[in-house]
Amino acid sequence: MYIKIKVTADAKKEKFEQKSEDLFEIAVKEKAKQNMANERAREIVARHFGIIKEKVRIISGHRSPSKIISVDKI
Repeated sequence: MYIKIKVTADAKKEKFEQKSEDLFEIAVKEKAKQNMANERAREIVARHFGIIKEKVRIISGHRSPSKIISVDKI
């Protein structure tokens, strides 16, 4: 399953909000350096779907706030 996320890095407070069936907004405290914000966003998505982090992959948007994520729920 593919979903779209918009990640805000270096936020004061973490937030996870579902805008539509396949669109999420995520705010993380980590900075957008050394892949830290991306890793935290993957952890948050995995926790939401009840799976391990390794089942969540960033397909596109590694260096952009808007990303397409693959979630393997099987």
